[in-house]
Amino acid sequence: MNPIEIIRAKRIHLARLSNQKGAAGELETVGRIESWIPRPKGLGIKVLLRELAAIGIEIRASSFDAVATPFAVNFEDPESVQSALPTLTFIEIKTSNQARVKPGFEGFFFAITESEIAAADQLGSRHKVALFNRLNGELLLTNIPEIILRSKSSTWQLSVQL
Repeated sequence: MNPIEIIRAKRIHLARLSNQKGAAGELETVGRIESWIPRPKGLGIKVLLRELAAIGIEIRASSFDAVATPFAVNFEDPESVQSALPTLTFIEIKTSNQARVKPGFEGFFFAITESEIAAADQLGSRHKVALFNRLNGELLLTNIPEIILRSKSSTWQLSVQL
């Protein structure tokens, strides 16, 4: 392998590893709170997004990772979703497994996407961000406005898919 091929292989490996660890962190976080369930999939997410759109809330599935609900909801049943909507909280999970992240999440660097910002704007207090440190078990439930106020720096980027 030449140096360029080694760098490409490393990048592919790191991208795969970070995605797997992120998903594992999300599941670990959801498992800590009894009223949280992972974001519905398949028909369940389609029904949920359709029922949100019917009340004027247009968000993407990628804008949240979990849903907090005080009771069981059949996400494949529109009537069940309609009755539950006022009680649902949509949670975006950001996990860290780096030793440089201090208590209170000082030094935690992560991205907030446009779809997460749009969901937070439309859902208001019903959109939360859960920061979870996998190394020490610390969990902080916050929101995007609080994160932005607390940020020491930010770097804007444009992500594209070709």
